Amino acid sequence: MEKFLLGHSANKTHTELVEDCLEQLGDIPPETTLGFVYISDYLNEQLRPIIQALQLGTGIQHWVGTVGMGIIATNIEYYDQPALAIMLCDINEADFRILPGITSSINSDLDHWCSQHAFHVGLIHGGPENPNFKTNIDDLAERIPEAFLVGGISSSRGLHYHVADTIQHEGISGILFSDQVNIISNLSQGCSPIGPRHLITDAEENVALTLDHRPALDILQQDTGELIAKDWERASGFIFAGLMNKNSDAGDYTIRQLIGVDEQAKVFVITDNLEDHQELVFCRCDGNSAQDDLQRTLMQIKSRLNHPPRGGIYISCLGRGRVQFGSNSEEVRLIHSILGDFPLLGFFANGEIHKNQLYGFTGVLTLFL
Repeated sequence: MEKFLLGHSANKTHTELVEDCLEQLGDIPPETTLGFVYISDYLNEQLRPIIQALQLGTGIQHWVGTVGMGIIATNIEYYDQPALAIMLCDINEADFRILPGITSSINSDLDHWCSQHAFHVGLIHGGPENPNFKTNIDDLAERIPEAFLVGGISSSRGLHYHVADTIQHEGISGILFSDQVNIISNLSQGCSPIGPRHLITDAEENVALTLDHRPALDILQQDTGELIAKDWERASGFIFAGLMNKNSDAGDYTIRQLIGVDEQAKVFVITDNLEDHQELVFCRCDGNSAQDDLQRTLMQIKSRLNHPPRGGIYISCLGRGRVQFGSNSEEVRLIHSILGDFPLLGFFANGEIHKNQLYGFTGVLTLFL
């Protein structure tokens, strides 16, 4: 197939949603091997019969996906309603392997398959209740030669299911692609640095005591202004701490929220542990910066494309989408306005994965070429 097959539907019973999606797919070519599936959390309790119906209706046994409080299908963002989106691919079965519910090490069969290929892109999902999510990602990246992992943490008002052929609830799951599958991926940070990098010179867990050997709050106020001291709760909605990723040569940083300041002690507190000698940069994160950065990212991707994508997966943060871009699916519409029309699937996540790192407030676009 030239482009992957896509079907999506909303605001119906789960049976009607499946029927509607299958009808949109039309005749399924016999070489179709893999399905991606994203459902809204309104369908949590129906996930198992949905997967069974999709397997029966398409004849495809390999399915990968998860649940989201918002899901993406081509140029539509579905929120606050039952919604289902699926995409079918004809990738050679020898060139992908399902990762079913990994909680620690990968099995020997998967180890053997990985050893036969020089590079692997993995699409990974998992739930926020997993305390070892970051460790699982680190372990997987370490075990797999030349791993490039993308994906996201599911979002739900109920259980956080993910799919890797069967329904998963623990660990992480997903799919690995060999170097024979032509994939590119890029990350939109959605934030703008508002000062220079600073060295964390003293910290206790998630409390920043000193930066550059000066009181941490003094440095924060120096870069962001007095608003952070006068009304830090309001400022924490758009001023964030960016922790520089040690293993990246691209200047990437992971956004973490400010959750408190102490003017007397001259310290501030964020939503992650800090390490001495780690670098930090303060950032502004709002709709304008998110839109500008996504547009820059898409133009970079466009310059690498010789042909339209066959299909894509877009995983964006719950704090983006309608919060920063607007309520008329503006975030995904921007993608298509720059890259053109192609099948696109995804969801709004509790955390995003790109190049083996866990991020927040980002958008991760992965394209099959």
